[in-house]
Amino acid sequence: MASEGKQDQNTAATRASEIIASNGLRITNQRVALVKLLLESDDHPDAVELHRRLRASDASISLATVYRNLASLESVGVAERHYFEGHGARYESTISEHHDHIVDLDSDEVIEFQSEEIEQLQQEIAKKLGYEVVHHRLELYCRKL
Repeated sequence: MASEGKQDQNTAATRASEIIASNGLRITNQRVALVKLLLESDDHPDAVELHRRLRASDASISLATVYRNLASLESVGVAERHYFEGHGARYESTISEHHDHIVDLDSDEVIEFQSEEIEQLQQEIAKKLGYEVVHHRLELYCRKL
């Protein structure tokens, strides 16, 4: 199982590199490291946390470099910025299946989930109103019962 996860991450990293290159951006070591870190992260880190993690393997990476590369990755659709209520910008890779988020208001934990019923309902509502869904985000802000 662990090797399957690593293989999926390698495939996703390759796909991200292809997207970056096809959009005219250079494939730099810093971009590759940032993409891999985003793919490995399951906690939607902010830029400061990404910088801290990257410096563990490359002390020369500056926070400004992280911000610049996040902006570049976001512009080509490889990274996505979220502004969860009450927090600054947090990031995740877009090289995965679509998912939505629950934000636990007490712990600040962000939980990813997928629901075919919700996806279908959104499509039906948009169609009924004469629209086609092009992109959407669903964030539920919750407290445990």
